[in-house]
Amino acid sequence: MFDRGDLRFLDLSGTPKLMDDAASQAIRPTAAAKSGGDTTVAAARAAAPTKAPTPFMAQYLEIKARNPDALLFFRMGDFYELFFEDAVEAAEILGITLTARGEHEGEPIPMAGVPFHAADGYLARLIRTGRTVAVCEQMETPAEAKKRGSKAVVARDIVRLVTPGTLTEDTLLPARQGQALVAVAFAKGGSEAALAAADVSTGRFDLVCCDTAALGDHLTALPVQEWLVTESDAECDAIASLREVISAPLAQRPDRVGRPARGETLLKETLGVAALEAYGDLTRAELSAIALLLDYILLTQAGADVRLDPPRRKTQGAALAIDPATRASLEIEQALSGERAGSLLATIDRTLTAPGARHLAARLSEPSRNQADISAQHDAVGWFVERGHLRNDVREQLKTVPDIERARTRLRLGRGGPRDLAALAAALVGADAAIAAMAEPMDGAPGILADCMQQLTLARHPTLSALAHDLSEAVVEEPPVLARDGGFIAPGWDAALDETRALRDDSRKIIAGLERAYGEETDISGLRIKYNNVLGYFIDVAARVADPLMAAPLNAKFIHRQTLAKNVRFTTEELQAMAGRISRAEDEAKGRERAIYDSFVERVNAAEANLRMSADALAVLDVASALAEWAAETDAVRPTVVDNPVVHADGLRHPVVEAALRKSGDGFTANDLHLDASGLSGPRLSLITGPNMAGKSTFLRQAALAVILAQAGCFVPARKFEFGLADRVFSRVGASDDLARGRSTFMVEMVETATILSQATERSVVILDEVGRGTSTFDGLAIAWAAVEHLHDVNGCRSLFATHYHELTDLAARLKCGANASLRAREWNGDLIFLHEVQPGPADKSYGVQVAKLAGLPRRAVARAGEILAKLEADGSGPAVLPLFAAAPEPTEPSASQTRTVEAVTESRADRLLETIDPDSLTPREALALIYELKGSEG
Repeated sequence: MFDRGDLRFLDLSGTPKLMDDAASQAIRPTAAAKSGGDTTVAAARAAAPTKAPTPFMAQYLEIKARNPDALLFFRMGDFYELFFEDAVEAAEILGITLTARGEHEGEPIPMAGVPFHAADGYLARLIRTGRTVAVCEQMETPAEAKKRGSKAVVARDIVRLVTPGTLTEDTLLPARQGQALVAVAFAKGGSEAALAAADVSTGRFDLVCCDTAALGDHLTALPVQEWLVTESDAECDAIASLREVISAPLAQRPDRVGRPARGETLLKETLGVAALEAYGDLTRAELSAIALLLDYILLTQAGADVRLDPPRRKTQGAALAIDPATRASLEIEQALSGERAGSLLATIDRTLTAPGARHLAARLSEPSRNQADISAQHDAVGWFVERGHLRNDVREQLKTVPDIERARTRLRLGRGGPRDLAALAAALVGADAAIAAMAEPMDGAPGILADCMQQLTLARHPTLSALAHDLSEAVVEEPPVLARDGGFIAPGWDAALDETRALRDDSRKIIAGLERAYGEETDISGLRIKYNNVLGYFIDVAARVADPLMAAPLNAKFIHRQTLAKNVRFTTEELQAMAGRISRAEDEAKGRERAIYDSFVERVNAAEANLRMSADALAVLDVASALAEWAAETDAVRPTVVDNPVVHADGLRHPVVEAALRKSGDGFTANDLHLDASGLSGPRLSLITGPNMAGKSTFLRQAALAVILAQAGCFVPARKFEFGLADRVFSRVGASDDLARGRSTFMVEMVETATILSQATERSVVILDEVGRGTSTFDGLAIAWAAVEHLHDVNGCRSLFATHYHELTDLAARLKCGANASLRAREWNGDLIFLHEVQPGPADKSYGVQVAKLAGLPRRAVARAGEILAKLEADGSGPAVLPLFAAAPEPTEPSASQTRTVEAVTESRADRLLETIDPDSLTPREALALIYELKGSEG
């Protein structure tokens, strides 16, 4: 078996060219190449071979050429090795040592490697940077290769392409977050688009058909880790726009891959069906997206039998639309920092299972617009809110339920292990316990919970029950990760395995006896019998006492094997014979365990539908009880859904801000909110004024978040909440720029405002903050004025519009369904106190100077700002004239003290003294004397 040292036997004097010119252009340049860095290494990478490569290197080059864009993890014994460009790039990313093997024209061939047993950690770091890794394994042992010829190279091949969107391993995936590999395709003409999304780690498969303009809404609602388009579509305007908001890597595929006919064929093969009528009338765009998706999955899994769950089709308009800018502004799934902490999802998440956490995230990212579905979700949460004891019992059982979805998928893909079998056993036992906890009090349970119980009960088919029992009995509590390691089947489960293990263990006892006997025979107390993968069993003694074993008469029995710096190793014919018996017994035991493992995997695959049913039901049960737990903690209430386009809230609170204040021991000031698009029970549009830091943005955001929570089936943090379903939520809050695209803060603001004014309907909810502030006073006021009128007169939607343009407050009285509201603040002894209370009517002023003072503006600047403000207010000219120069202070004659100060600056004795001293040479006493002298010089 090759290891690092084997390279010294290979002729690597030439640096082979990795691929033809066209393929080499596809490889990403390394950081060094991009920056014009190490030209020596760059030359070595680019140099052409001077002679034909060895068989080993020819094998490497052939495999690399098949995957030119991927980093090639080339298995050599206990390491994955990388060569040439791959080695340089991986070393830079991973911080591992870049070595060299062989030379060409005096330049080294770069090489780097990672240990096989620790590869997952390195893979995770590479994948996080968007790289693709081709995993090349040894397909036979060195002994098997030798049978083919003395110079035969061990057969190797790609077993998998590891990409950001196709991960399945627990070590590479965040357990509580989903992942999506998404393919995007367009219908002829480009007005209609389709998304095909799969979570390879769970088998979930979603289809969306929508207008091209709505692609961003649907795409950003998914946890996209990687997305796919055809090469021709990659250049279209729609994809260019999406690339600006989707940070995940984009893979471009050949146009021929995305043909609808190929999508139909691949879908039939994946689902194992002869016709697709049962899945609806799939459009050509959907079939093209399916073709892209399934072809890529087959490519990355190296032809493995990949099966996804039946596709779930989503129709446009079924979910509350949230555009990318709004999703980011409201920090729904992640905070502005990019972290999950501080987001709405993190704040309300009380789920106990990984599938439950992913299910909650999916619901929150795409809230429903179906009133029956939303009310059913509220029923389930309310049922658990009212039954705290039952909720606690169910949640106690859910704590023990591992991730059924990912465990069954890994086993199905051939990447699982004994731990996945143990996880399924624990999950099925936990499902039984949850059924038992819910069994008696189910009378009158809402439909969703009744359906969960029915699914769990149906899933407990005798076949699945038998599987759960057998797995619990057969698999030990802490099994190894890999089946090949053995030791995961409990004693007493299989008689043949127990017999083989007994033989193995007896042989080990004999080895221990030999060690004692050899120690007594040689009179070497430190003699040990050890084992490694190279020598097998061997006798190990310290070098200082090894000479007697190498001389007569002991050398007739003890055969020298290896000499090291401090130890010498021997063997005997007796030990070799015993090692053979142990090896055979060990192999037989592991082989028997592998057969048992394979039989369990077959049973798991046969019960796939039942396992999926159990996983789905447990996730729904987890989310309902978790949302009830959060509602009980925060005194959240059940929303009332009405037909009218209203938002009426008493004592509404911002869930994220309140959670942060609760941690610091502070309370949150709740406020009422009343909006009605019809204008009958409240204003359609409310203008919000008040000082910065008073809470305007918080008030706006909590209104939008309340609607999102309610339509996601959650309770709302308020004393009372009544609303009509929204079709879209828009948020334009906060300042940001996009310098990479040449957009200033104001330009970004205008683009987002334009989106709102062009897309909002009377069923939408809109929050806007400080529109127009990024330009001149006249322009900004005009734009804000026009935006308010458009929202009120044209869009006719429920709107909150925060502004510092007090001139707009007069507009509210002229709008048929407009109103003013403001955040209260008071001045006390020169300080500004924020009350965070919303009151009817406009604010009396903005308190900008006071806020500047709080921010730490120098006193002189604050005082000057106060003078200018007083002058402007006294003149009554306002921003129309802005007589700033007229407000400048009158020049005055300098006072005596000022005159003295000026003279001191020009003729100071202190300055002359300071110029003559060396601070580093002064003793403490001299420094003190100097201070007194300087003090006296001021007079």
